[in-house]
Amino acid sequence: MKIHLRVSVSFFLLILFHSLIFAGFEKEFQTQLILAEPGDTLRIPEGKQQLLGTLSLDGKENIVISGKGIDESILSFKNQEDGAEGLRIINCKNIRLENFTIQDTKGDGIKVQDTDGIAMVNVKAEWTNGPNPENGAYGLYPVQCRNVVIDNCVSVGASDAGIYVGQSANIVVKNSEAYHNVAGIEIENSSNADVFGNNAHHNTGGILIFDLPDLIVKKGQNVRIFDNLVEENNLNNFAPPGNIVGTVPAGTGILVLATSDVEIYNNRIINNKSTGTGIVSYFMTELPITDSLYNPYTSAIHIHDNYFERIKQMPTLKHEIGTLLFLKFGRDVPDIIYDGMYDPQFINSNGEIFPDRNLCIQNNANADFLNLEIDKNFEKWYTPFFTRFAQDLSLFNCELPPLKEALISQ
Repeated sequence: MKIHLRVSVSFFLLILFHSLIFAGFEKEFQTQLILAEPGDTLRIPEGKQQLLGTLSLDGKENIVISGKGIDESILSFKNQEDGAEGLRIINCKNIRLENFTIQDTKGDGIKVQDTDGIAMVNVKAEWTNGPNPENGAYGLYPVQCRNVVIDNCVSVGASDAGIYVGQSANIVVKNSEAYHNVAGIEIENSSNADVFGNNAHHNTGGILIFDLPDLIVKKGQNVRIFDNLVEENNLNNFAPPGNIVGTVPAGTGILVLATSDVEIYNNRIINNKSTGTGIVSYFMTELPITDSLYNPYTSAIHIHDNYFERIKQMPTLKHEIGTLLFLKFGRDVPDIIYDGMYDPQFINSNGEIFPDRNLCIQNNANADFLNLEIDKNFEKWYTPFFTRFAQDLSLFNCELPPLKEALISQ
């Protein structure tokens, strides 16, 4: 009995000791976040800091949060009890995050909302237990922001998107790495974005450019994807049920969904087993559309001067489109796949699309093309041997004016 009592007391004291250690840094740093004045730099010390709840920065301007390095200063939320995010930044201006890592949050790693001017430089968000549907949805997650810079960052293990920018404007995502996420890098319902110099590898989908319904910001446009390495994004899709990225087939390099004015060029798109680059309408998801202001079509997409390479391999058989492609093409699936759904508002009286709203494909090395023509074939997904698709690229051998550079206002 005495032995049992001693063990119980020792265990209680151990839990109390750990709680006090966790609370020490957390309380001190959250106090700094609350009291921060313009021009302050808040320091994250070297080592792994254990936290039990979300850190919050609200209504501040011109603040820097700085660690000793991406592998030296680590904020661990493995034992998180309160909140979901690791670091939440709301209604701020000119915030810079640099040189630290966020680990194992219940929800999103770093969420930034309603902020004008957010820079993440040499920052990492990761889940250390590998790809898992119980991981948080987003690693680095600016939403409804302006003037976003993500530079030399890393995201690992997100059950939605590792590096995600949504419903935002004036965006640069560069020199960053995303792997073991469902989506490596995603630009969603956002305008004026440059995504370049990144390495998106071993995700389900490498780089996604989406417009989705039922959001405050209805439309994205002027997105440039260039000088990226998009390689071996063949990870089985581990998104939780009901998540829109759960519809992305494993083996997707770059995917454009229901958005317009996108330029994809000078990328190396290598060994993505289902499709190197896909251009599809929202109808491909087979989900209902109830948002009357939403445009489900793609238009003005320019894909040029990319390098494609793909060893002969099976596309995913865990997705209908992958099964269809395998039955039609075996292990030699085309590199660029278009669903063939023109936006009807850009069709002239002769049934031709306006030249400046067409899909244009030029000068891509080693790239075979496939037009699914789903307006004709949509009811025949389950009879692939009788479905005929087009592979004539001549209708899309055109050029669109270069899109504008994304400019960041300081």
